Amino acid sequence: MPEPAPVPAPGTASARGGAAARPGHDCDVVIVGGGIVGLSTAYAITRSAPGTRVVVLEKEPGPARHQTGRNSGVIHSGIYYRPGSLKARFAVQGAAEMVDFCARYGIPHEVTGKLIVATERDELPGLHALIQRGRQHGIPVRELGPAQIAEREPYVRGLAAIHVGTTGVCDFGAVAGRLARLAREGGAEIRYGARVTAVQRRTGTGVAVRVTEGDADSGPDSDPGSRTSVVRARTMVNCAGLHSARLALLTGDTPAARIVPFRGEYFELAASREELVRGLVYPVPDPAFPFLGVHLTRGVDGGVHIGPNAVPALALEGYDWRTVRPAELTGVLTHPGTWRMARRHWRYGAGELRRSLSKRAFTTAVRRLLPEVSADDLVPSPAGVRAQAVLRDGSLADDFLITEGPHAVHVLNAPSPAATASLPIGREIAARALRAVRALNALHAAAR
Repeated sequence: MPEPAPVPAPGTASARGGAAARPGHDCDVVIVGGGIVGLSTAYAITRSAPGTRVVVLEKEPGPARHQTGRNSGVIHSGIYYRPGSLKARFAVQGAAEMVDFCARYGIPHEVTGKLIVATERDELPGLHALIQRGRQHGIPVRELGPAQIAEREPYVRGLAAIHVGTTGVCDFGAVAGRLARLAREGGAEIRYGARVTAVQRRTGTGVAVRVTEGDADSGPDSDPGSRTSVVRARTMVNCAGLHSARLALLTGDTPAARIVPFRGEYFELAASREELVRGLVYPVPDPAFPFLGVHLTRGVDGGVHIGPNAVPALALEGYDWRTVRPAELTGVLTHPGTWRMARRHWRYGAGELRRSLSKRAFTTAVRRLLPEVSADDLVPSPAGVRAQAVLRDGSLADDFLITEGPHAVHVLNAPSPAATASLPIGREIAARALRAVRALNALHAAAR
């Protein structure tokens, strides 16, 4: 990666796009990323430490344009996640808080429960393990036989299933919008169309973040009408999702993992066939992967989403096969963990690729759960891209990954269930950022 251009020194005329800046910091905390995690962090800071100056920088023209706004809208129960992990703790806690948050602010949601269905005998041990895990987490779980499955989902077939009572659905885009509004009411500044192009860190002083504002879809230097400014903060929070590892590198930190983007491709049931699915239906997941497999989701709008698969994308925001960004692809391919992951899981990946390229193969996967569905019943739906952190040894980070450097907090792995868990995650990140601010303030006070 080329070295970033030097950031103008705080207080110079060019540091504020031509106008002289006042001395000191522009804010206490600058948050890069306006998805649900970044906005929850801003909201948490303004609530827990009123008067703290917060600026959120989001390169898109509005909030929740990537992982937050392109998922299936499921409020996860936490049943899948390892006891003691951040995912387990925050998902169980976050699911309850998310339902309360949606109810308080009139955001569309419903606690539907879901079925996890075993369709083959070799899946039964995995189903039983989930029952035990659910009980460890205190999640209401009920075992079902074929007749009971049919009572809840007449068109779904399976040998056995469990019903998880705390799973639901909501509009996470609306949640992110409300968090943005609440953060602003608490004093935070949110700047959309603000792309971070360089970061300069001065230990004992803070960070200076160069921002280019213009066309959100263009590169930092491609819009001649763009404006450049610098935001100087005591601490930076990196909630950049797909771009989080790149931002950590810009800051001067070595990320513990690199982001490998996985595109999740969805279909919807044709409106005339929506009666085939009443609620949420999932297969028994493969414990070796953080992906949950092709599942059926009736959303808050009444439509039924089917998917996703998981195929490597050819750009960090590669929402289709036509989107290829060579520099981003090179960054993925030169990470040693990418090739180790590929060698370890190539059979699984080949199956996902086949389902991406063949609607017939995708339909076959769906028919394991829903035998009556046909390819003609499936209508293409917008894809999402999961920011999956891959470690150097090729393993997929299976927990939320939050690291810290001087004047910086990096959220390096926050895929699903991060939307569900966004309220407690935001408080955790906020606590770390505020500790960093207090430590710097104490350092400056001691130096006086």
